[in-house]
Amino acid sequence: MGIATDDLTANWHPARLIPTVGIRGQEEQERRATSSLLAVAQAVPEFGHALFGPLGAPKGRIRTFAEVQFKDLEGKTCIPDGAVVVERGSKRFTLLVEVKTGDAELQPDQVSRYLDIARANGFDGVLTISNAITAQPTDSPVRVDGRKLRTTRLLHLPWWRVITEAVVQHRFRGISDPDQAWILGELIAYLDHEASGASGFTDMGPSWVAVRDAGHDGTLRAADPEPRDICERWDQFMEYLALGLAQDLGANVSVVRPRRQSAEQRVQTLVRVLADEGALVGSVRVPDAVAPLDLRVDLRARRTISSVTVDAPGDGRPLSRINWLLRQIPEASRDLRIDVAFQGVRETTSMLLANARDDPRALLSPSDARRAPRSFTLAAAAPMGSKRGKGRGSFVSETRSQAIAFYGEIVQSISPWRAQAPRLPERPEEPPARVPASPDPPPFTAPDARDIGEAEEPPVDLARAATFQPTFESSDRTD
Repeated sequence: MGIATDDLTANWHPARLIPTVGIRGQEEQERRATSSLLAVAQAVPEFGHALFGPLGAPKGRIRTFAEVQFKDLEGKTCIPDGAVVVERGSKRFTLLVEVKTGDAELQPDQVSRYLDIARANGFDGVLTISNAITAQPTDSPVRVDGRKLRTTRLLHLPWWRVITEAVVQHRFRGISDPDQAWILGELIAYLDHEASGASGFTDMGPSWVAVRDAGHDGTLRAADPEPRDICERWDQFMEYLALGLAQDLGANVSVVRPRRQSAEQRVQTLVRVLADEGALVGSVRVPDAVAPLDLRVDLRARRTISSVTVDAPGDGRPLSRINWLLRQIPEASRDLRIDVAFQGVRETTSMLLANARDDPRALLSPSDARRAPRSFTLAAAAPMGSKRGKGRGSFVSETRSQAIAFYGEIVQSISPWRAQAPRLPERPEEPPARVPASPDPPPFTAPDARDIGEAEEPPVDLARAATFQPTFESSDRTD
C-alpha cells in the first residue's frame, strides 16, 4: 500500500521561481536581488508602474537590464547593478540602478561616479536600493556634491518600500493576469526570506543602550552624537511602521510630518524633544481613520504610549457626548485611559475605561458639568522593549506590535461624529378631499357593487313583530 501523496510531501520545500538556496556572500546576494526585482518589474507591468511611477516614469513599456557597463570620466570600466528604461510615445525615462542588501551601506564615491556616468549618457538619474529607509524617494541616505544633482536626479527606494508595493499590488490592487500574479507572488516570497538580504527596520544601532539609560537617568544632551543617531533611526522606524500597516491594510499609510520640513530639520526637532523630555514621538495617518495614531516612547518611565485624539460631537448634552464615545470602545480595553478636554478652559478629566463605564458623569467638567467636551484622548501604555535588535522583547518588535494592536483594537473601531442634515419642518396632514354626495346610487357595474342575491337580510325585531297591527287607510275601504 503506497503512502498518501499529501503525507509524503508535507515536509517538502516547494520549488520556487527565485530560490534562496545557493546564495554565497554579499555579492551574490545583491546580484540575485537586483536581477529578480528588475525582471519582475518588467514581466508584471502593473507592479513596475507602481514602483517606478512615483519616481517620474511614464506609464509605458518597461525594459530592465542587469550589470550594464560604462566608461567613467577617467576611462575606467564601471558596472552599475542595473538599468531601467520606460518608454511611452516620445517620452523616455532612464535610470541607472545601484543595489545593496543586508547591512551593506551605499558608498558616496560609487554613487557620485554613477551620477557622472548618468549625466554623460543622458540618463534621468540614479536609483539606489538598500535597507536604509527614507521618507521620500528624493531623500537619499547618501550625501553627494549638490552640483552633481543640477541636471541628474538621485532617487532612493528602501527594500521595505519595494516589498510593500509588491504586497499591496498583489493582495489589494490585484494583478489582471493570473500568471503575472503568480510571478509577483514568487518575488514576494523571495524578498520575504531572510537569505535575500531585503528587510525592513531591524536595529536601533550601537547607541541605543547608552541613550536608553541616559534617557532614564535624565542625563541626555542634545549636543551629543548618540541622541542624533537614535533620532535618525527612530525616523526610519516610523516609516517602517507606516509601510507595515500599509501591507496589512492595503492603504497609503503615511507618517505625519510638516510639509516643508526637511529631513535634517525633522531630526533636529526629534533630538530636542528627546533631550528635553526623554521621549521619542511620532504619528502615522491611516486614510479614513478617525485621527492619526500617536506614539510616545517615554525613556524615563520606560514605557510606550499609543494614543489617538478624537474630536467630540458638536451638539448634544455633555454627558451624551461622552456616552457617544464610550459606546464605540470595545469592552476588552478596560485598562485604556480616557482624557477629556473642554471648550474654553485648560482643565481636563481623566480615568480608566473600566471606571468610566461605571460612572460616565465623573468625566464631566469638575467646575461646570454643563461645559461641553472639546476632544477625547484615548491612550494605552505598555512596557518598553529594551533590546536594540528586532527579536522578541526588543524595542523594534515591541513598539511595532503595540502600535498595530492599538490601531486594531481602538482606532479602527471609532467613527468620527457627523452632524445630522437639517430637516424640514413636518407639514400637517391635509384632510382627505370630500366626495360630493350623489342622489343616484352607483351602477351595478361599479367595482364594489353587489350582485343580485348577495345582500344580507336585515335583523328581525321579534317583540315588535308580535305586536304589529297593520292599518289600512284607503278611500275605497267599506265597512
